[in-house]
Amino acid sequence: MSAPGTVYGVGLGPGDIDLMSVRSDRLIRNARYVAFFRKKGRPGQARRIVEGMLPDGVVEIPMEYPVTTEIPLSDPRYNEILSAFYAECRAKLRALADAGEDIVVLCEGDPFFYGSFMHLYTRLKDDIPVQVVPAITGMSGAWTATGAPITWGDDVLSVLMGTLPQDELISHMKAADALVIMKIGRNIDKVRDALRVAGRYDAAWLVEFATMPNQTVTKLSAAEGKVTPYFSIIVVHGQGRRP
Repeated sequence: MSAPGTVYGVGLGPGDIDLMSVRSDRLIRNARYVAFFRKKGRPGQARRIVEGMLPDGVVEIPMEYPVTTEIPLSDPRYNEILSAFYAECRAKLRALADAGEDIVVLCEGDPFFYGSFMHLYTRLKDDIPVQVVPAITGMSGAWTATGAPITWGDDVLSVLMGTLPQDELISHMKAADALVIMKIGRNIDKVRDALRVAGRYDAAWLVEFATMPNQTVTKLSAAEGKVTPYFSIIVVHGQGRRP
């Protein structure tokens, strides 16, 4: 029997291919099998990032989410449906690896930072070789786009999800020196209200499509009524100790 292949969770970074690591670039350009997550009917951002990088003859394996925002996170069916989906994806990758094939799984940002790949990693790592290639996160690209450091001295940084209940958002916003708020989308009004209550609203920046050609950076207060895209992050800079 041949040795099993390896599944590589390859971080693509925030979106600009110039910010991708040399190792990620090498694995992608030499891949025989490339897998990536996407919403049904969409090309997928991970696949879009590597356009023009894949070698001739590569076999692409799109993994299409069965549900995204159609069911509330609190609905028990949400986890049941996604769990079955990840089990199906695991089976596909495991079969290829058992046949001795290496598979590159494209991961937006960093694979271990709120990414879908980690759900495959935990299901595969005890059975076949799995390697993770870290990358620059989207939030790093976002705060760099503002032109100001996110933390100084002893500042405490909190990364919050807009999906959290408003009272939890307020509590974290009040406690931290610097903030990164992700998964904004349809939660934008809740996030705005929480920032106002926490006294952080006027210091907040909205960064859309960080590091991508259509990047925009605006004060959140100047974007009232604006519908935020999927690729949007809110940043509040720390103002801590400095020489």
